[in-house]
Amino acid sequence: MAAISLRQVVKRYGSGATANPVIHGVDAEITDGEFVVIVGPSGCGKSTLLRMVAGLEAITDGEIAIGGRVVNDVEPSERDIAMVFQNYALYPHFNVFGNMAYGLRIRKLPEAEVKARVEKAARTLELSHLLDRKPRQLSGGQRQRVAMGRAIVRQPQVFLFDEPLSNLDAKLRAQTRLEIQKLHGELGVTSLFVTHDQVEAMTLAQRMIVMNAGRIEQIGTPEQVYGQPQTTFVASFIGSPPMNLLAGTAEGSGFTVGEQVLALPSPAPRAGALLLGLRPEHAQLTEREGEGWPFAVDLLEMLGAERLVYGRLGGSAFTLRIDGTLVPPKAGSTLRLTAPSQRLHWFDPATGQRVEA
Repeated sequence: MAAISLRQVVKRYGSGATANPVIHGVDAEITDGEFVVIVGPSGCGKSTLLRMVAGLEAITDGEIAIGGRVVNDVEPSERDIAMVFQNYALYPHFNVFGNMAYGLRIRKLPEAEVKARVEKAARTLELSHLLDRKPRQLSGGQRQRVAMGRAIVRQPQVFLFDEPLSNLDAKLRAQTRLEIQKLHGELGVTSLFVTHDQVEAMTLAQRMIVMNAGRIEQIGTPEQVYGQPQTTFVASFIGSPPMNLLAGTAEGSGFTVGEQVLALPSPAPRAGALLLGLRPEHAQLTEREGEGWPFAVDLLEMLGAERLVYGRLGGSAFTLRIDGTLVPPKAGSTLRLTAPSQRLHWFDPATGQRVEA
């Protein structure tokens, strides 16, 4: 196992005036045995960053180290990594055993050791009864487990996962997430996992790297990223539905949104233009006369255990999450909302950066 260091990593395609920068000076430290998820929207550079760690993309500037060894000019085969791809990349003419054993045979390991490693990985992944089948005889979830088994038998220092669950249906994705968590608990191998799915990121990560347009927006545990987003991008990307962001003007304990003045439970961190963030589940309904913010209900969505209420607060779009067992409000009605001060998030509208109270 080994730590991974990314030091001012830059990637540009092309050169000179026509160069297209896609990664802009990324710095990150992944400790030995840690499971880190790189999450962000499509096109943000997360897969490019992973491929640079793997050696499949050359870096333009900066330094990548694995286990304390700088690997900028080291071939992928010599980096002691194993990668699991989105499309499985299985050999159709090999059976499951042959696919899992291929990399070991290329390295000319003794056949007895190859057999022992494959059978151990197959038991771990519950593939022992499928070793004689070809990939076309397997389900999507089984193929993905074979791809993971092929990586496991390598016994690498680092696992790299490039959106490995994207081709699975919702139920299989949930099952495979649990299998990956279990595997990491058993093997303890340093892992980098790339996804655009924030649910995968929140459930799998020990720490998350949230990327946007080739830059890191925030690094932290899922609890830190969800509970203390450092930018408006993180606030709106992590969480489903995303955090409500209300543009307005603060003055003391009042916050003006459109023509509505919202009474705050405590003064805003500063006067002037601010963005007020509040997650849908943190707004609370109140029936006390004269208390709370007026919330005009537009429509509702029933999601089983919970219900989403869409409407407007001070003329701005707002989403409220309530318990599914509550009597649903009617479209066109007005509710009153309150929020504790510790649940309010403040951001600078010009920079998008968090403003601390």
